[in-house]
Amino acid sequence: MKAAVVTRFGETPRYTDVPEPIAIGEDEVVVDVLASALSPRTRSHAAGSHYSSTGDLPLIPGIDGVGRLPDGGLAYFLLPDTNKGAMAERVTIDRRRSVALPEGVEPIMIAATMNPAMASWVALRQRITFEPGQSVLILGATGNAGRVAIQVAHRLGACRITAVGRHIERLGDVAKYEAHQVVDLDADPHTVAQHLAEAGKEVDVVLDFLWGEPASKALRAIVPHRRYDEQLLSWIQIGSVAGPEASIPSAALRAVNLRILGSGQGSVGTRAYRQEIGTLAQVIHEGAFDITTRCAPLSEVSTAWTDVAGTDRIVIVP
Repeated sequence: MKAAVVTRFGETPRYTDVPEPIAIGEDEVVVDVLASALSPRTRSHAAGSHYSSTGDLPLIPGIDGVGRLPDGGLAYFLLPDTNKGAMAERVTIDRRRSVALPEGVEPIMIAATMNPAMASWVALRQRITFEPGQSVLILGATGNAGRVAIQVAHRLGACRITAVGRHIERLGDVAKYEAHQVVDLDADPHTVAQHLAEAGKEVDVVLDFLWGEPASKALRAIVPHRRYDEQLLSWIQIGSVAGPEASIPSAALRAVNLRILGSGQGSVGTRAYRQEIGTLAQVIHEGAFDITTRCAPLSEVSTAWTDVAGTDRIVIVP
């Protein structure tokens, strides 16, 4: 069987032969992989830098995908922490971490959209009690997950959405993504602070895909200018593109009603994740989200892996 293989953390995967996967437990089954997205999470796992990394090598990257079951049906699967990932011709999945897909579903679109959409979808539906009519600020809105988060927030009833990020031109027509306000982190620091302060006066939820210094600066800009100190501000840490640590002023936790929490594997149970995945798969199938994709054959995984300039979601197809 062919697969993408990493033999040293941080290196580009090679297309090579590996042993056939084996289903051991009663809940396991081997599926033919149809599509697996090259996501930032997949890259960090292959680099050994993600908190879920097992540290085991060699490693087949790919944390999720769409596969064909032995009975011919299709399923979206989310793999556990493992060094036997989805970028292979076949993979062993746990039925408890997969959902059957609707008839006629497009595997590439599901593979491309599920992971970035799930980040904000699960955060808003499982980590807090999000109510229609609340406002959302997305820190890191110009990445794939951030752009989908704008659409997720709108679908779940957000009354106002602020998109914050670098390379803001990636959003193109802001109306297309249904953001009401855009804050460009590439502007001069004083202007950025002013815009964040204004946007954060009455915001209810921050979806933070950046963390690091941008999160620290955003907190310092927003907290002193809250219109109502007692209004709950839920700051949900989802990604750490800008760094694994952020300096948080102690006064921020006392001066306003600020709650900082994370969303990811471990903070949400497997059963809840599976429930949300099933709902989200149907929503994606209905065409709710706009995301541009580009397919790359598994045999060309090394070339696809080094392509970091574009904004298209790269999907590996065996």
